[in-house]
Amino acid sequence: QLFINNEFVGSASGKCFPTINPATGKKIIDVSEADKADVDRAVAAAKEAFKFGSSWRTMDASARGKLITKFASLIERDLDYLASLESLDNGKPYSDSVFDIKCAVDVFHYYAGWCDKIHGKTIPV
Repeated sequence: QLFINNEFVGSASGKCFPTINPATGKKIIDVSEADKADVDRAVAAAKEAFKFGSSWRTMDASARGKLITKFASLIERDLDYLASLESLDNGKPYSDSVFDIKCAVDVFHYYAGWCDKIHGKTIPV
């Protein structure tokens, strides 16, 4: 399924495509196929989320950081499962998938830490 507007939904067309294990050539699962209507729906949801007065725009910066930290923690919690899926789907070594996912977790933690550190300054280039 697609994840649009904070919920899992099927594609507007109902179309799916198979994702294939490159090592075996066997189908892993069918995945919803997004098309223009789905992209338009996702963009509309994103625009709505950033409108003045929306819950995201009015959320305290430290609360945003906590949400991003929670997301990173959930990824860490499910690291083995996610790395296994990534390796199965892409045919790369499990250790590479673990490394990639740990790097993503580090990025989320890094940016979560910046959420409440707004100083109104820019760095001249």
